[in-house]
Amino acid sequence: MAFAWKASGLSYNKYLSVVAQALRNCLKDDVKMSAERRGALQLKFAKWNNGKQGEFRNVSDTTTTGKPSSM
Repeated sequence: MAFAWKASGLSYNKYLSVVAQALRNCLKDDVKMSAERRGALQLKFAKWNNGKQGEFRNVSDTTTTGKPSSM
């Protein structure tokens, strides 16, 4: 039997993101603000070709396969 997140088509990272957001929403207001600040991340990646770094792209601009939609 597959995990529920896998059966629904989510990646494990997306599943963790959804669960973390649900947990942050359950916290009291004073603790919620500090938890939301810690949870705000911006991930970037760049494709490397022939030893040269390509353009940076935000992870949120990628498709569900993890590849940028324009590549």
